[in-house]
Amino acid sequence: MNVLIVDDEPIARQVLRELLEEHPGATLAGEASTGLEAVEQIARLHPDIVLLDLQMPGLDGFSVARTLRGDSLPIVIFVTAFETHALQAFETGAVDYLLKPVRKERLTAALEKARTQIAGLKSQPPPPPAAEPLRRILGRLGADLHMLNPGDVIAFQAEGDTVQIITAQGRYYADHSLRTLESKLPPPQFRRIHRGTIINTDHIRKISPLTSKRWLLKMSNGLEAIVSKRMAGVIRDATHW
Repeated sequence: MNVLIVDDEPIARQVLRELLEEHPGATLAGEASTGLEAVEQIARLHPDIVLLDLQMPGLDGFSVARTLRGDSLPIVIFVTAFETHALQAFETGAVDYLLKPVRKERLTAALEKARTQIAGLKSQPPPPPAAEPLRRILGRLGADLHMLNPGDVIAFQAEGDTVQIITAQGRYYADHSLRTLESKLPPPQFRRIHRGTIINTDHIRKISPLTSKRWLLKMSNGLEAIVSKRMAGVIRDATHW
């Protein structure tokens, strides 16, 4: 396991370096003294594990963890003098949270957790090929079939067994249930906001609070839809609101 040590304190880096030397199977990949340097080192060295300090000037440990993207991400073990951030650390996907001064037994246990996780990732089958993007949506109007561009669809609304496709030009009828459509539509562009409605987040024009638990969305054609506070968070993520 290649390990990158990130800490702005030279003594802290030395302690971790000496502890790593006593751990069989762990190799020091490099060191970084700032968050920005850590991001650069991770991109260049591709370590298996990052021992990441939380409190650093400029880019802190959480900020570094949030920058990690791609298929081969390192396992993060946070190392800090503060007890109060453990929950937030685990929410970022960290495998462990070590308090300074780091004891040999705790570092060994954390590295073994990381080793197990790395072995599990390597044994997983490759992901299935990505589904082909949805190019057209079939809408019925009378005896005619209309090939609709997904970007033109503002929402899908279900009434009983009937699903309407709503566009700026009018309403059409879908041949599939809302559940089937949801499995075919690409997120985050399309989101189901409650049991009877899927919206195209690109067409949201206004978000207004109704109560502490409900929000009102106004779409590009004037359509209004109510979304729960829980789903409002999903909409916020999809629209970068």
